[in-house]
Amino acid sequence: VLGFEVDTVNSVQFSNHTGYAHWKGQVLNSDELHELYDGLKLNSVNQYDYVLTGYTRDTSFLAMVVDIVQELKQQNSNLVYVCDPVMGDKWNGEGSMYVPKDLLPVYRDKVVPVADIITPNQFEAELLTGRKIHTEKEALEVMDMLHAMGPETVVITSSDLQAPLGNDYLIALGSHRKTNADGTKVTQRIRVESPKVDAVFVGTGDLFAAMLLAWTHKHPNNLKVACEKTVSAMQHVLQRTIKSAKAQAGEGNKPNSAQLELRMVQSKKDIENPEIIVKATVL
Repeated sequence: VLGFEVDTVNSVQFSNHTGYAHWKGQVLNSDELHELYDGLKLNSVNQYDYVLTGYTRDTSFLAMVVDIVQELKQQNSNLVYVCDPVMGDKWNGEGSMYVPKDLLPVYRDKVVPVADIITPNQFEAELLTGRKIHTEKEALEVMDMLHAMGPETVVITSSDLQAPLGNDYLIALGSHRKTNADGTKVTQRIRVESPKVDAVFVGTGDLFAAMLLAWTHKHPNNLKVACEKTVSAMQHVLQRTIKSAKAQAGEGNKPNSAQLELRMVQSKKDIENPEIIVKATVL
């Protein structure tokens, strides 16, 4: 929708997302991923500007992704790898992993060092650095640690930090470190506060990472604008989704997984040209 030509490799082929009670389907393994990549390579169409990865459950698959990204970067030194290090989240203040624990060292030691942009939530940022975040200052220090591991851009997509606007808001934090021609480093940091929506959605992280890729491409040195557009579009999608889900569920009933499917197609205009309804603060 945002003008990118995309070659998609589905790491899983499921009947539906795993937020439902049941799902059926297949998981791509690292040999199968390698075979698909080989096909692209044989035709010399493995020329990319961006690679975007999300949910993965298998260490060998993840290691294969790293090999492919490294090979693509040898061909195109300007390639940008956007990694959403999907490992877990916090519920009621308690964090837990929803992928096998042996993925953490692979993300930390192999994936993050080759990534240019990463979009962990607070829990994933804590896992990657081994540091807990209780304050915004600690969050900024954790982002600096993540920069030191490799990525130029770090966005903590959600956190349980106290928002200046109040408890009805969710804080995201962004940090972009660029190196000037003379070798000095400059870091731009921002805070975004967006209204909380009282429901559990599936796929918001994927949508966030994809839109951040697009908007950082269009505003390469302005993380503030890229995040404002990304988070505003998210809000438009979520508000449309919750409104429609509640209407389907009927008065007093809690919407189910099917009713809470993100209204992506219906939000096409908002994704293409989001009205800025969430502003970022430069820190």
